[in-house]
Formats: sequence, C-alpha cells, structure tokens
Amino acid sequence: MRNQHEDRDPRFRIARREAWIGVGLVLFNFLWWFGFAYGLGSSPAEEYRYIFGMPAWFFYSCALGSIVMMILVFVMVKVFFREVPLDEEEESS
Repeated sequence: MRNQHEDRDPRFRIARREAWIGVGLVLFNFLWWFGFAYGLGSSPAEEYRYIFGMPAWFFYSCALGSIVMMILVFVMVKVFFREVPLDEEEESS
C-alpha cells in the first residue's frame, strides 16, 4: 500500500531495495547459525571436535559466522547501498 509521495520519490525505491538486502542478510545469518549450531551440535558432547578451545559447532556458528557476516555487510553496503539526500530541499533542485 503505497502513498502518492512514494511513487514520485526515487528514495523510497532505493530504501525498499536496501531493506530487502538487509532482510536477505538476516535470513542468511540465521541459516548459517542454525545449520552449524544444530548440524554440528546435535551429537553428544563427548564427540565434539574443538577449534581454538571451542566446540566446532560454536566456532563455526558464532565466531566464524560473525566474521562472515561483518564482511558480507561491509561488501553489501559498499557495493549496493547508495547515499541519498534526506532533505526535501535537495529533492526539488
């Protein structure tokens, strides 16, 4: 349900696209975390492998997952996000 202002202002289209990119990143982060946490962490604790003193499931889901997400967010912002003016005055000029 769009209002009349959204159709005339390209900033809304840009903001909508960037919001969908954010939603995609959140879904990817959840799938990464869930896959490693429950995939590797579903075995008995005696069978866990350890990386840097952490269970492998925790290392991959939380430690490595955080690093991967930081890199992905950085790349997405640098490549796909655009700076848009927020002042109404700049829009009309």
